[in-house]
Amino acid sequence: MNSLYTWLHIGLGSFYRAHQAWYFNQLLRAGEHDWAIAAGNIRNDSEDTVDALIKQNGEYILETVTPRGERHHEVIKSIKKLLRWQPDLEPLINEGAQAQTKVIAFTVTESGYYLDTDYHLDINNASVKQDLKGGHETIYGTIAHILERRIANHAGPVTLLSCDNVRHNGDRFRDGLNEFLQLTQNLTVLEWVKDNVTFPNCMVDRITPKPEASLVARVAQKTGMQDNAPVMCESFIQWVVEDNFIAGRPNFERVGVELVKSVEPYEEAKIRILNVSHACIAWTGTLIGQKFIHESTQTGFIREIAYKYVTRDVIPCLGDQALDLEQYRDVVLDRFTNSHIKDTNQRVSADGFSKIPAMITPTLRECYARGVEPSATAVLPAMFYVYMQEWHKGRLPYEYYDGVLDKQSLHQMYEADDPIHLFATNPTLFGELANRPEFEQLMRKKIQSVYTLLS
Repeated sequence: MNSLYTWLHIGLGSFYRAHQAWYFNQLLRAGEHDWAIAAGNIRNDSEDTVDALIKQNGEYILETVTPRGERHHEVIKSIKKLLRWQPDLEPLINEGAQAQTKVIAFTVTESGYYLDTDYHLDINNASVKQDLKGGHETIYGTIAHILERRIANHAGPVTLLSCDNVRHNGDRFRDGLNEFLQLTQNLTVLEWVKDNVTFPNCMVDRITPKPEASLVARVAQKTGMQDNAPVMCESFIQWVVEDNFIAGRPNFERVGVELVKSVEPYEEAKIRILNVSHACIAWTGTLIGQKFIHESTQTGFIREIAYKYVTRDVIPCLGDQALDLEQYRDVVLDRFTNSHIKDTNQRVSADGFSKIPAMITPTLRECYARGVEPSATAVLPAMFYVYMQEWHKGRLPYEYYDGVLDKQSLHQMYEADDPIHLFATNPTLFGELANRPEFEQLMRKKIQSVYTLLS
């Protein structure tokens, strides 16, 4: 790479290539060449895509589509260095430890943070345990290795940027990393981080489904180019970032990135209104035999569940903000009806055991704090209970993915005499609400209402 500075991204998935890589491509088109992307993965489950991109010199076609079916194709050329996965992660660690690498960003999904309801590390998770012994299966172990090497190289300060749907993601990752370094007694890195690392919070948004099988052929037909690693996403895009980069950053203002003092109003709206509604729609749609998000959103009673949840509970909890939350709700639900995206319920349903404590429980808790029963919100974990009961019985129409799923314990829960009691009193899911009898009674009522609704 001939650029002055490197932006290293960990998690080279479709979302990253549809979102941040697009913004960097816009910078290139605007004549900004100081920064270049290097990218790779912690795990080896996407190396076919990496191989395809290497053969294409990192270039690929991004197809965007509006709710009205208007498609646009653009060649993305912003990924300048592709780092192949290998067991010791040496290419990734080495790149992160170079002096010209000024930002290390990552997209590892909500479950990739391994946090409980109190936002502490889940030290019982097998991957976390492995990394506490010196491994690099998680973002914490990987970053710890990079920072150790960076210190040895005298490479200077670096920004660590979380790009996932975790509330206060920069703060949460900072605290998780500090806890990890304390548990591993890595005091050298722990002290170095205090003065040499910043952790901006950020909010990212662009619905990006898993590429459908027909995408390669459609892109070839529309563009005349053979691309074996295209990406398709919605036309909407947003990136809001706390302007707290210790070692410099690209000139994002030129390409529409929103640099702010506080991301909180944006991320709260996005997490509670978009992400939670999305998941609820996916769980419910699956239970009535639907495959795609758009058809589930267009199903009257499903849309009504999401609408009532946002209107009755979320908007009163969030209160007065700079954002028009009612308008945001309507825009979000309209985006979900985009039939051309063909976003699947399977993709969106994932990681429920991370989404409930991080995204749903806060609204439940805040409703009680306001003296209001969270009736509309409680439908959502109730729906997830029934959804996972179908998983337990082997009746889901697809494989459910959850990075923190304990299959044995969940099967045992559903086989118990009173599984609803065990679910509603689970502190990992519901925090202090697990000790409140009125919450358990509410969950019993709502789970029964879901059975009735689906019967």
